[in-house]
Amino acid sequence: MASARHIADKAQWRHEAAIGPHAFPIAPEPGFLPPLTCSHCRHLLHFEAQACHACGHSAGFDPAAGAFRHFEAESGAWLDARGDRQALRQCDNARYGVCNWLVAAAEAPVQCTACRHNRMIPDLSVTGVLSRWKRIEEAKRRVVHGLIRLGLSIDEGPHIWFDLLYDPSAEMGHAPRLLTGHASGVVTINLIEADDAARERIRRAMGEPYRTLVGHFRHEIGHYFWHRLVEFSPDLLPFRNLFGDERANYAAALQAHYAHSTVAGWEENFVSSYATVHPWEDFAETFAHYLHIVDTLATIGQFGTRLDPPPGATVATSATVDFDPYDSDTATLVARWIPFAFALNAINRSMGQPDLYPFRLTPTIVLKLDFVGRLLAFAAGRWAPSEREGADLKAMIATLGLGVDLDH
Repeated sequence: MASARHIADKAQWRHEAAIGPHAFPIAPEPGFLPPLTCSHCRHLLHFEAQACHACGHSAGFDPAAGAFRHFEAESGAWLDARGDRQALRQCDNARYGVCNWLVAAAEAPVQCTACRHNRMIPDLSVTGVLSRWKRIEEAKRRVVHGLIRLGLSIDEGPHIWFDLLYDPSAEMGHAPRLLTGHASGVVTINLIEADDAARERIRRAMGEPYRTLVGHFRHEIGHYFWHRLVEFSPDLLPFRNLFGDERANYAAALQAHYAHSTVAGWEENFVSSYATVHPWEDFAETFAHYLHIVDTLATIGQFGTRLDPPPGATVATSATVDFDPYDSDTATLVARWIPFAFALNAINRSMGQPDLYPFRLTPTIVLKLDFVGRLLAFAAGRWAPSEREGADLKAMIATLGLGVDLDH
């Protein structure tokens, strides 16, 4: 990824950044998350749970611990699995029923790290808005939690804001006037995206194989991290060598993309058709897919799921997640992800559902994923050049000999 001189320049730039207003967070101690359970009765809970239906206790998620706490009405306290009192309180948005995260009781912000970055929320007086806002917040928390596990904070560095907006035109079935996107640190999400039927119509009209709220957040936050980690860093030239020159006219590139069909064979070099638009979009799409892979593998690992090696495999590998995906190299992630993604696609098809992961991972795409992975690892303080030499080549090789691929 870099020469010795490049590494030295990067280290100096990181040192200067650390003492300035855009200091980067220090990564937490590595460790793999166990399954999410009620801290009172150990019943399994989904990430979005606000109560345990097995024991009846209110449940709140502590993002700092990566675990649920339960509320004891008698003492008026949040308790952990040992029954110890925790100095926590609910995020202020719990009063609307849209957030299940807890914050430190002594913390000045009354909202959790995911909610406090909302600059605008939709008009809650409109019928049906509250339930869709809840779905948007659930997706945002899932993405923010993944960033926390990667050692990345949105509370530090250049600020990021979220505008979650109601669009009357889109609600009436007309063309949206408020576009989901990112500009100057502000991520805009059109509330219509939380309407399954409307989002599916948009997906089909755009010719996309995948369109979700989680995907929107991962993509748009990818733009934010490009500005934060690449734009003014020594990684800009390596980025251009791999993704292309971002100085190309974006508006013209976007217009050309929608005016003409995508160049044949794009699947070999880009993770999605939209990634072909411009280097910025290629990076954001690759960033989103890196988070897709890491977070999904973490969930697979939480449940101890494993696969036997495919019969046609020529490399000794077992698809099991017995490692921390948030602290792993790209070669390990890809070698596990491809067999699991194939199996998950097969499971979806058995239920008459579209593929969970309708994408290919070629060596070129994996090389881009490795760029993103090492970029984030370095920013979080988890990367040392001597430990990652040749990681890009290992990542590309990891796609070979698995006895399975993601061709559709």
